[in-house]
Amino acid sequence: MTTPTSRACTPISSTELARRWAAIRHLMRERGIDALVMQNCNDWLGGYVRWFTGVPATHSYPRSVVFPLDGDMSFIGQGPFGGVSQLDGKDPNFPGVGRLLFTPSYVSAGYTGEYDADLAIGELERGGCSSVGLVGRAAMYHGFGARIESALGKAGVQLSDVTDFVDAVKSIKSDEEQALIRRTAAMQDEVIARLCEHIRPGMKDFEVAAFAQYTGQLLGSEQGIFIGSSSPPGQAAVFRPRSQQGRELRAGDTLTILIENNGPGGFYTEVSRPISLGKATQEQRDAFALVVEAQQQTLARLKPGTSCREIFEAHNGFMRSRGKPEERRLYCHGQGYDMVERPLVRQDETMAIAENMNIVVHPAVMSERYFMTVVDNYLIGPAGPGECLHRTPKEIIEL
Repeated sequence: MTTPTSRACTPISSTELARRWAAIRHLMRERGIDALVMQNCNDWLGGYVRWFTGVPATHSYPRSVVFPLDGDMSFIGQGPFGGVSQLDGKDPNFPGVGRLLFTPSYVSAGYTGEYDADLAIGELERGGCSSVGLVGRAAMYHGFGARIESALGKAGVQLSDVTDFVDAVKSIKSDEEQALIRRTAAMQDEVIARLCEHIRPGMKDFEVAAFAQYTGQLLGSEQGIFIGSSSPPGQAAVFRPRSQQGRELRAGDTLTILIENNGPGGFYTEVSRPISLGKATQEQRDAFALVVEAQQQTLARLKPGTSCREIFEAHNGFMRSRGKPEERRLYCHGQGYDMVERPLVRQDETMAIAENMNIVVHPAVMSERYFMTVVDNYLIGPAGPGECLHRTPKEIIEL
């Protein structure tokens, strides 16, 4: 039999995966938890499965994992009824997995909603689990989560939500993870540079976004979103989805595009700069200077131990002092395998800023005449943010 080789574009090292597993199992032992259960269905906000296994969930097809206190994981995904593959935990395409289980379930066929859950329940029963932790309940399909909770509750299994303690470990980036995050930011800078050489009047907004996506994938990206639009002088060029990117660019327009894709290894960062097909107006320059200053104000407060509520309140105080509305969006947050990861810098977050987090800061101002934002990532050091991971100058790009 041929020994399998990894097909991952940028595989995570076995050392890094072992670090993650050991950290979680230490906390499981402290809490008397026999196994964890998780399910994800996309590679934008579905990072738990990838963090544990190195394998992403994509395209709304659920991937579920049973992570035991001891031994190899069980991995449940799309495939034939009754499909089971026995592994030894060393397969490079499914590291740490002992059993692959398959079922042809689809969220668009509602009656299949419990199929994956029943396989997970069977694995928990095989392991004799009496205490189970649920990871990322908000990410589970309802049919999966409801079936898990109902069946295990009836069986007398103790259930708990352990998402907070997994988030606390997952949000702190190792040296290997930080190196991959830096590569993602560098990739996005290159996308911006090539995009600026490619843009010309007559292109549609979606052609700009498609070129950015194509370029990113050639440079090692796997997934991402590219939202934005163009507008003539005196109108706001706001973030718009692909379905609303049908406008044609003209000389003098302003283009806003957010490059929010993952890079080698699957880690996310994001970058955005205003692009002007001509000279920016003084009104635009003033608005952009304000968001750069707002970003710097937040960066000065991103120190280990600082509460997110405190940072958020200070940001809104700054915006009020400049005669601007208070922020009601999410303007600053963590990133990793999830495009949006804790901590969320706002009033309802309980997690504090900590060393070795990957934080993106993207304040914005908007009126009927303009939309201005600056978007960049920073790794948090012992005294606060290090240097900006993105090298693209913090200025309006004039073409």
